[in-house]
Amino acid sequence: MTETRLPLAAAPTGDTRVIAAVSAAHFVSHYFILILPPVFEMVRTEFKVSYTELGFALVAFNVMCAAFQTPAGFLVDRIGARRVLVFGLVTGALALAAAGLVHSFWLFVVLFGLGGLGNSVYHPADYAALSDRVAAERIGRAYSVHTFSGMLGGAAAPATMLFLESQIGWRGAFVASALPGLALAAWLALPGRDVLPARPRAAHDRAAAADSSVRLLTSPVILLNFVFFALFAVFQLGLQNYSAVALAAGYGLPLAAASVALTAYLLLSAIGVLLGGFPVGRISPALLTAAGMLVVAVCTALLATVDLGTVGAVLALGIAGLAGGIAMPARDMIVRAVTPPGQFGKVFGFVTTGFNIAGVVAPVIFGLLMDHGRPGGVFLVVAAACLLSIATVVGGRTPALARPRD
Repeated sequence: MTETRLPLAAAPTGDTRVIAAVSAAHFVSHYFILILPPVFEMVRTEFKVSYTELGFALVAFNVMCAAFQTPAGFLVDRIGARRVLVFGLVTGALALAAAGLVHSFWLFVVLFGLGGLGNSVYHPADYAALSDRVAAERIGRAYSVHTFSGMLGGAAAPATMLFLESQIGWRGAFVASALPGLALAAWLALPGRDVLPARPRAAHDRAAAADSSVRLLTSPVILLNFVFFALFAVFQLGLQNYSAVALAAGYGLPLAAASVALTAYLLLSAIGVLLGGFPVGRISPALLTAAGMLVVAVCTALLATVDLGTVGAVLALGIAGLAGGIAMPARDMIVRAVTPPGQFGKVFGFVTTGFNIAGVVAPVIFGLLMDHGRPGGVFLVVAAACLLSIATVVGGRTPALARPRD
């Protein structure tokens, strides 16, 4: 495998500023994604709508994010990550603040769609900034901190929103939650701010590759990485959203015990992400990713076929979370390795759209399994997705397009 080699000579302090900036943005992104679920009941009561109708707001958010993520990547490669990231922060923050002020439900849904447009910039802008600006020996740890920050933002949202709602109502909570996004955007946009340079470093490569963008994104290796991200999302969505109810329904575990198993998965997944940033510079990212997916497949297959009891379920889900977390920075390194310089925005924007596609399809599959009394099928689907993802890792390591050596 030939890895992308960039003329990076950034000082560690410069790397730290870049990592801090994009990680803060990723924290805000995941916080915004989960701003509605904690106050679902209050918003539904206010607008006098059903749960299904209120779900349209989340559908609008995800559809807009999926539709514009790849175009946002093209824009990042053209004008740089900073301006695109500032746009996303401002758009998302203003949309959510406005959603807290309007009294028309369908305008509320439209504003959530606008929030999805703002959210579409984060993956391409963040990954492009990290890949283009962080020194190669620190890039694995940069990816791990970035992913962990997003997890932290998602974890902070429920408690924060419920506290704010108790003090100033759900409308006030929406408006207050928008302020950190606006503050971060203002900080990044300050004149003379060089944390994220306005233009990509590899401008000379970008111009030469402009005519081959379609060929790049439709090359087998990039398509395999797209499929990998979709399969990875199936595994994450299955365990995050359905493992507790599947354990309770399939093996009679008390819901409290099943929730402990889910907590073990989430906690060890976050720890795994931080740990996973260290070995990627010394061990093949493909090997780390494949090994992680194999461990998750074994753990979930056991959960599907054997009654492990409470302790066994906690251990199995915890180990699956740790292994999956360790694989995440390595997963990102694989994409970086096959991407030509100056193309990081569009490639990461495209492959991470696999998350959104899976977010539409996977809940239907898992929901049908639960509705038809097949809770063990949730774990079998997760195991199958992990095994299939290993095949995409094996085939997804050859550089997408030929590029000159530095």
